[in-house]
Amino acid sequence: MVRVPLTPEERQRGERFGILLRQARGDRSMVEVAAAAGVSAETLRKIETGRAPTPAFFTVAALAHALGLSLDELAAACAEGAERADGAEHSGGGEQAMSA
Repeated sequence: MVRVPLTPEERQRGERFGILLRQARGDRSMVEVAAAAGVSAETLRKIETGRAPTPAFFTVAALAHALGLSLDELAAACAEGAERADGAEHSGGGEQAMSA
């Protein structure tokens, strides 16, 4: 099976997700959070650095639980980042395109 390359937007979303996890982890060690989530520290490191921008759902759910975050919070935070990025890229022209 051939994997389709990720789009730049998918990579950026993965980077935003990694930043969010790092912030939520705070002073807790990567090893501590990874153990609480039942994943390897290497997996968490790859997610936090954006090297694994599309982690499996159950990995995301386990990390959210270990960090005391809801999946809704994670999804909203990643979506908000995308909306801000889209707004910056399309500032000034979005309304014209919609009304045309």
